[in-house]
Amino acid sequence: MLNELIIVRYGEIGLKAKETKRRFENTLIQNIKKALKSKNIYIEIKKERGRIFIHTNKINSSIDILKKIFGIVSISPAVKTNENINSISDLSIKIIEENLENKNSFALRVRRTGDHTYNSQEVAIKVGNDIVKKTNLKVDLTNPDIELFIEIRDKDTYIYKKKIKCVKGLPLGTQGNILALINNKNSILAAWYMMKRGCKPIFFVTNNKIIETLKIFIKKWYAEEKIITNKSDENKYKAIKKIVKNYKCQALITNHNIYQSKSVIKQLKTLKNQIEIPVFYPLISLEKKEIDNKIKEIGLTS
Repeated sequence: MLNELIIVRYGEIGLKAKETKRRFENTLIQNIKKALKSKNIYIEIKKERGRIFIHTNKINSSIDILKKIFGIVSISPAVKTNENINSISDLSIKIIEENLENKNSFALRVRRTGDHTYNSQEVAIKVGNDIVKKTNLKVDLTNPDIELFIEIRDKDTYIYKKKIKCVKGLPLGTQGNILALINNKNSILAAWYMMKRGCKPIFFVTNNKIIETLKIFIKKWYAEEKIITNKSDENKYKAIKKIVKNYKCQALITNHNIYQSKSVIKQLKTLKNQIEIPVFYPLISLEKKEIDNKIKEIGLTS
């Protein structure tokens, strides 16, 4: 059965105050649209109480992109039906029957919001009994061969088989501009950590050999390409102050790390004496193995 849509879930956004939540949701939706459009994927999108629903005929391609959109906790390719319990059961059976090979057990995970003539447990009992009668599968709530999620939301029901984990964090661009000092892969990783917290990076490159890797990273994570290179005859601190002023950067990001430099405290003290905005160093306490593993995880191994 072809999936009809993708359910997008977010986490931290839902905890924000009403106006902040609305702004963050809108930013996330714009980021989703922009990323998908960059790959020539055009969508219909709907927002509804803690969920974003994306309708597209390019489900698999869209999933690969959505996994890298900051602010998304998980996604699920899904099919849709109405609130009628018999319709829910019929569609659930159809999905199970298409996935029976080498399967002996199943579990239903039912969630419901809105007013209905039944509760979640009654749906699970009804649909579960119908599946058992039709397929002879056993119910196993602990370690099932097939797991089916049923999400009933008012007059609509969404059924899906999996939740795909995504990058989490906050939508890119919700926390203002930051200036990221870039000279190697570690510094790109430091920028990535702040991007995950919603910051929009301005990349100040002090080592031109890293530019191509940086451009690949920017494209991979659907960020805006704002790259500034250091002029050889210009003082670094003077250049930083100019960029901070021109782009209204609220913080400076570096790759300082206590395990990789004996003079890190002295370096940071000098930097903070020269720069008036806050300085953040996300890698400060990470060991080399942790940094190397994370660099691979975010695709900086090329």
